[in-house]
Amino acid sequence: MQALKRWATGFCIVGLVWVAPAVARPVPETFAPLAEKLKPSVVNIATTKVVKTRRLFRNFPRFGPRDPFREFFGDDFFDRFFGDQPREFRTQSLGSGFILDEEGYIITNNHVVESADEIVVRLSDEHEFEAEVVGTDPKTDIALIKIDPGEVKLHPVRLGDSDKIRVGDWVIAIGNPFGYGHTVTAGIISAKERVIGAGPYDNFLQTDAAINPGNSGGPLFDMEGRVVGINTAIVAGGTGIGFAIPVNMAKEIVRQLKDRGRVTRGWLGVMIQEVTKDLAEQFGLEEPMGALVSDVVEGGPADKAGLKRGDIIVEFDGQKIRKMNQLPRIVASHAPGSTVEVVVLRKGDRKTFRVTLGELKEEALAGRARIEEELGLTVQEVTPELRKHLGLDVEKGLVVSGVERGSPAHQAGIRRGDVIIEVNQREVEDLDDYRKALEESKGKDSVLFLVKRGAGTLYVVVPLSK
Repeated sequence: MQALKRWATGFCIVGLVWVAPAVARPVPETFAPLAEKLKPSVVNIATTKVVKTRRLFRNFPRFGPRDPFREFFGDDFFDRFFGDQPREFRTQSLGSGFILDEEGYIITNNHVVESADEIVVRLSDEHEFEAEVVGTDPKTDIALIKIDPGEVKLHPVRLGDSDKIRVGDWVIAIGNPFGYGHTVTAGIISAKERVIGAGPYDNFLQTDAAINPGNSGGPLFDMEGRVVGINTAIVAGGTGIGFAIPVNMAKEIVRQLKDRGRVTRGWLGVMIQEVTKDLAEQFGLEEPMGALVSDVVEGGPADKAGLKRGDIIVEFDGQKIRKMNQLPRIVASHAPGSTVEVVVLRKGDRKTFRVTLGELKEEALAGRARIEEELGLTVQEVTPELRKHLGLDVEKGLVVSGVERGSPAHQAGIRRGDVIIEVNQREVEDLDDYRKALEESKGKDSVLFLVKRGAGTLYVVVPLSK
């Protein structure tokens, strides 16, 4: 019996099966050897931007037809000191980055180098180089810059696999917080696939390794010294909540930036929305899943392949779509012209379509998409099913199925269940009307909605940033 007890101390009994317990990875005694090895691969980035402004006393007034001040000082004096002449100011900011290869390519955040007139890269050994921008991708906040190292030996990083990193795994961040130079912080992966509203392809790693202003663009390393993320954002006022772009997302983007200086993305040609609990019930699903197609672009890839409004996309090229926000980034990661299988649920039946993707034209969609995203509204057309379920007494219009908390629409008072019947005093009967009306709002200060709520109607003004 004693022998059995000694033998059993390292195991747990589940029924009659002996199961070895999970072995927790020990807390590192020190991060010093790893930090010392990795610091030469991390760079500090200082940028300078020239901003032109007008003088404070622009158009200094005259005091009557005979201005004694002008007569005494002269027009030249007033034109020089109070005239409409531009002045230049130089603003500076700091960030981080990491060395991709020995040629001098460096990965950082787009917001670190965006609109910079001068970029200076400093290595851990104090060597400094001027850098040029190779390419940027504002949608994912990734940028590729380059220095000419000359005879200086560079120490490139190793790229890891962010899909394999687990919640709870140890990581360290190295960067340039508040301009203090190479600084090392440690923590764990707190969560994965975080959506924080930074852009259409949000998919962040969350970490409690300290990330501060100046860390942007720096690497997040695993315990093998491989980059698993690009430190990008923090929660204002939060403690231990930082976000990093998964390196797997960055790999293809960086490759395209290096090859041609820009990023091309696949285009499916559908408008999608989240499958809520209520919608799942309406569509006969046991639980919310997939991306609901609220509209199909006429003549687009999905339309040509046979997808229809009301389809729920549950798989794309072999990848399961659990949530709506997964689909845009998965589609975008595929090259235009590639053919993929798309699996949908249509009235309870599972159907598979082969779709040849087009190229996403960012410029053509930018104005309308920016307004739609900024409003914080999710809408869908009134259908007989929705009329019955929600008890609506209208046959046409757009039902508000979601309002993002804190968004302009939320603050203006639009609620879930409201029916939008006019946008800027123009009747909207379907999604095409709605989107055309929003396009016409480009450049304006606000959007005027007429919504039906219960038995009455009311006008709601939703402000837009310019």
